[in-house]
Amino acid sequence: MKAKTILLPLFTLAFSLMSFSAVAQGGRIEEKKEQIKSLKVAFITEELKLTPAEAEKFWPLFNAYDDKQQELRQQKLKSFLNRMDEGAIDKLSDKEASSFLTQMENTEEEIYQLRKKFTANLKSILPPVKILKLKKAEEDFNRKLLKQYREKFRNRGK
Repeated sequence: MKAKTILLPLFTLAFSLMSFSAVAQGGRIEEKKEQIKSLKVAFITEELKLTPAEAEKFWPLFNAYDDKQQELRQQKLKSFLNRMDEGAIDKLSDKEASSFLTQMENTEEEIYQLRKKFTANLKSILPPVKILKLKKAEEDFNRKLLKQYREKFRNRGK
C-alpha cells in the first residue's frame, strides 16, 4: 500500500513536469497528454488481451474513470502549487496546514472511492484475473513512464 501511495504522487509529479517541459517547448501539453494516453491504452490492451466484447464495454468505463482520477489529482496538485506560490510551507499557520492536510485526505478518499466503484463496475465486464492484471498493468506503465522520464532527465545533464 505504501508503494502505491508513493508511486501515484510520483506519477502525477512526473506527468506535471513533462507538461511544464512541453510548455517550455512550445506549448505542446495536449499533444504530450495524448501521446501518453495512447501509450497507456496500447500497454493495457497488450497486457489484458481483451476480447472485442470486453474491449467494447471496458474502454468507455476505463476512460471515464481515468479522466475523473486525473481531474482529482490535478486539482490536488494545483492546490499544492498555489500554496507554494503564495508562500513557503514554513509560513503556513497550523490552522492553514491542518486545513490543507484535510483537503489532501479528502482528495485521496475521493480517489479511493472512485477506484472502488470502478472495480465494482469492472466485475460485470471482466473476470477477476483480468481486473488484477489491469491493476498490475497500470502500475507497470507508471513505473515505466517514470523510469523513462528519469533517464531523459539524467541524459540532459550530460
